Amino acid sequence: MAKNTRKEASLWEMFAVFAKIGAFTIGGGYAMVPIIRDEVTRRGWIGNDEFPDILALAQTAPGLLAVNMSIFAGYRIRRFPGALIATLGSCLPPFLIILAIAMFFTNFQDNIWVNKAFMGIRPAVVALIAVPMVKMAREANKTWWAWLMTIAAMLLVAFLKVSPIYILLVTIVLALAVSLWADKRRKRNG
Repeated sequence: MAKNTRKEASLWEMFAVFAKIGAFTIGGGYAMVPIIRDEVTRRGWIGNDEFPDILALAQTAPGLLAVNMSIFAGYRIRRFPGALIATLGSCLPPFLIILAIAMFFTNFQDNIWVNKAFMGIRPAVVALIAVPMVKMAREANKTWWAWLMTIAAMLLVAFLKVSPIYILLVTIVLALAVSLWADKRRKRNG
């Protein structure tokens, strides 16, 4: 698991960091992942090796990914108060922004410049999502079979529309089977 070299974070500092993330991330939960990762690992609050576990938990829990990421990361940093503060920090700015947009956007929704701005943002959001996923794959996949599983899962979801739930269940069963097989082999050989 993680080394005990984690830096202490104040609740106010956590709120400010997660509020900044919530205020300046366009594109939803997956766009927040790299920013949350960079912020919490750069500050030493969470180790690089812990972050994929937090992401996996956030993805498997019901609810919005951005909220789940805030909950799990905040909890890892400062337990329950951290989860509460991180979630409040990441949710409050977008809520206020959406409220303001809802109040004023109807006046601008047909504006060609507003539409072009939103069209221009889309490719940047795709890049913001893709880059950290590739980074995490490089860090997590140390063997050829891990790369094979990653690529197979990606292809199954992207092109064959297989539910990620089935992929996770099959992966868990395979991982347990390989572990048991390796343990038996080790015991038999020595």
